[in-house]
Amino acid sequence: MTLDPRRQLSGLLYGRENECQVLDALLAATREGDASAICLHGEPGIGKTELLNYAVDSASDFRVLRTAGTEAEMELAYASLQEFFRPDPSALGRLPGPQRKALETVLGRQAGVAPDPMLVGLALLNVLSALSAERPVLCVVDDAQWLDSSSAQVIGFAARHASKDAVAFLFAARRLTDEIRGLPQLAVGVLGDLDARALLATVLPDRLDDRVVDRVIAETHGNPLAILELPKGLSPAQLAGGFGLPVAVTLADQIEESYRRRLARLPVESRRLLLIVAADPTGNPEIIWRAADELGIDEEAADAVEKEGLIEFGERVVFHHPLVRSAVYNTASPKDRREVHRALGQATDPNFDPDRRVWHFAQATIRPNKGVADELEASAERAQSRGGFAAAGAFLERSVGLTSDPERRAVRALRAAEAKLQAGALDSAAALAAVAERGPLNALEQAQLDALMGQIAFARNRGNEVSPLLLKAASRLEQVDADLALETYLDALNAAIFSGSLATEADLHVVAMAARAALGSVHPVRAQDLLLDGLTLLITDGYKSGTAVLKKAVRKFMSDDMGGEDRLRWLWLACGAVGFIWDYEGWDALTAQLEQLAKDVGALSILPMTLSMRVGVCLLAGEMADAAFLVDQVQIVTDASDNTRLPNAALTVAAFRGDEPEARKLIDATTKDSWARGEGMAITVALWAKAVLCNGRGHYEEALEAAREAVSDRDNLWF
Repeated sequence: MTLDPRRQLSGLLYGRENECQVLDALLAATREGDASAICLHGEPGIGKTELLNYAVDSASDFRVLRTAGTEAEMELAYASLQEFFRPDPSALGRLPGPQRKALETVLGRQAGVAPDPMLVGLALLNVLSALSAERPVLCVVDDAQWLDSSSAQVIGFAARHASKDAVAFLFAARRLTDEIRGLPQLAVGVLGDLDARALLATVLPDRLDDRVVDRVIAETHGNPLAILELPKGLSPAQLAGGFGLPVAVTLADQIEESYRRRLARLPVESRRLLLIVAADPTGNPEIIWRAADELGIDEEAADAVEKEGLIEFGERVVFHHPLVRSAVYNTASPKDRREVHRALGQATDPNFDPDRRVWHFAQATIRPNKGVADELEASAERAQSRGGFAAAGAFLERSVGLTSDPERRAVRALRAAEAKLQAGALDSAAALAAVAERGPLNALEQAQLDALMGQIAFARNRGNEVSPLLLKAASRLEQVDADLALETYLDALNAAIFSGSLATEADLHVVAMAARAALGSVHPVRAQDLLLDGLTLLITDGYKSGTAVLKKAVRKFMSDDMGGEDRLRWLWLACGAVGFIWDYEGWDALTAQLEQLAKDVGALSILPMTLSMRVGVCLLAGEMADAAFLVDQVQIVTDASDNTRLPNAALTVAAFRGDEPEARKLIDATTKDSWARGEGMAITVALWAKAVLCNGRGHYEEALEAAREAVSDRDNLWF
């Protein structure tokens, strides 16, 4: 069980395999006693510092001396050189008297006349030579373009003359300065298209429309930092398929003001043309110019825009920086935005792209409009296939706002809330559920709403108040829809598993007994019904009774005849079930399948749980780097959604790594938070992790105590 090896490079190192190989070769040569140097150079955000960090991480057998230029200290002589000697000032004691005095003088450790820079350079060279006799030395200099001139001269001198010692110099600079120009160079360029897309995918767990991806890649110009920064602060609905807000990048005040000044210099028609481009997420020049024609904007409006250097007209129309798009859209008046969206709607082909067409018309409408609302509802399913649940939720939510009929409005709000829940937008889901609650709803729809409210509560809190809500909803559903009732009992059972020993009204056994009674009148055939049957038997009758039925359920989930919606809804609980019966191969296969499925449809409510289970798969296989990568992915997904934090993965990885400070910090925080919310399973996980940590660190009595406390929980099916 392994991940793509490229994933083990950090985000800013995507597509940097060649550069990493060059750095590996430099370190290997230095280990053999050959001094070497490389100067990495490239634009800001291109990944130079990350490459330096990669080299440092790869040089665990080296003595590492590190410094960085600082723009504010460029006038302070030898400011950067001082950083080299902070870790080991005793190294100066190995120098001949004049050299030691020269170095101590420039470092401010003794008074004296400023020495000859050549003498200081020789002193540095000799210090490095002496240190390298013990083990190889790696000298790392970041932001070399901002080194004070004295430090730059001395360090550059040492880099050029350390020829026979095991010393490596590694510089990173935005531009080559005279002091380092003669050293071997490695230009760090922009990412290629495939690597840029792969990097973007690591920070966008939700789906994006291909045309929106194309535009993001074009406007970030292959710069890794720009790619990673672009989605920060944006919700899935704002990103998915371009069907949320067209732009929503939050600008720092000074940056926004800078762009406002530049925009203010443009003619009115040029600003309107820019607004068309900002409101269209595809960058299709044909659509943009058709919309311009609708508004009576001629081609001359583009001249001032191009001259100002804000936009590029070509095969695709792109801004020179994504923040320009945000400034253009956010500084426009609501009336101007509506006019532009209406023009874009008219310009969009109803046969080729009906969904984007109706979305523009929806943005151009401020009062209820039955025709647009109906079209939005019809578009939601198609939008989901392109942008996932977030796109469908955005369409349905806007449809609710444009619907005046109370009954249609309530039903649409219910469906929108369901999509928002799947997308992890829990605040929006709860707000839409409140609209649906005002009704009117029929008996089945009301029962569906009851179950939905419980599901939202679980996703938001995972506390011990959730299982009673879902148990009550399941009981009511038995009178309306038997299949939905069984599914809601399964939801309630899952909530009770998470409540664990902290459950109050509806613990695992109470829910299991109620579910067994409901199952008594049916013959389980569906995969989710077999899953419910197996879990209830496991709880009420023991492993021997439950395991056989759970294995049958797993085979159903593995088969291809199960619908995608049902697979998405229940597969993650099936993943937990195969863990309960210690079927490692099934656990690996099902979690991998669910991870891909959840990403394909943008199911951010499920993805954090799935990734956390994949962490367990990796840990038991000894794949620590893969587990750590997945922990980062859990963080990205929870940041992009309203899901409750899920620290289990992070604390178990820290425990398996033996990182005692980090593990204990996470274990203590998780325990405190889980007691407050009533999530008993998280406390059991924390105890299990503590037992692993303490056992590995040799604290055997503490490990045994934690393990005993963990297994004393009768509601614990796994840890």
